[in-house]
Amino acid sequence: MTSEVKLVSGSAIPLVGNDIDTDRIIPARFLKCVTFDGLGEHAFADDRKALNGEHPFDLPQYQGAKILVVNRNFGCGSSREHAPQAIAKWGIQALIGESFAEIFFGNCVANGVPCVTVDQTTAKKLQELIAANPKVNVTLNLETMQVQVGDFSAPISIGEGARNMFVSGSWDACGQLVAQAEKVKATAAKLAYVNWGMTAAN
Repeated sequence: MTSEVKLVSGSAIPLVGNDIDTDRIIPARFLKCVTFDGLGEHAFADDRKALNGEHPFDLPQYQGAKILVVNRNFGCGSSREHAPQAIAKWGIQALIGESFAEIFFGNCVANGVPCVTVDQTTAKKLQELIAANPKVNVTLNLETMQVQVGDFSAPISIGEGARNMFVSGSWDACGQLVAQAEKVKATAAKLAYVNWGMTAAN
C-alpha cells in the first residue's frame, strides 16, 4: 500500500523539555477550526511568542525539518487530535523521544506519524548532534529499528502492533476503505437498511 511508513529521513529539530503538553503544542483557541488545514503555522504558538523568535520552530536552521526529537512525556494533557495534526501540518513526519503520552501516541498513529522511543542518554545525544549541525541527516528506520545520525546510531523502540501498522500501511483506515471501494459497495448493496430509502420511495 502507498500508506506504508518504513523509513523517515531528513533534517530534524531538537525540542528540549519534559512534559510538553498538547495545549503548548496547539493552544485551545485554535481548536475552533473546521478542518486541520493551516494548523501548522500555529504549532507551539504561545511558546514561540514568549521566546520572541528563538523557539526551534522559528529558527531558520530548522525550517523544513521532518523529524522532531523530544524528551519525556511529550504530548501529555488533553486528548486533542489537533496536537499531532499541527505538528504534521508544520511538516514533521516522525517523532523521537524518551516517552509519549498514550492518547497523543494513538492520535499520531492514526495520522501516520510514528513516535519512537529512545533512552534519556540517546535523546540528549541526538539533540546535541542536531543542534551542532542542524542540516545533518537523521534517518529513522522502522524495519531495522535504528536511528542514524552521521556516524552515530542507536536502537529505537515502538510497540510491535503500531510498528506493523506503519510498515504494512494498515494505520490508514481511510486509505484501506478507498482501496476496497468495490467490496464496500458490494457489501452495502446487501444491507437492507442502506437501501431502505430507495425502497420506501418506490
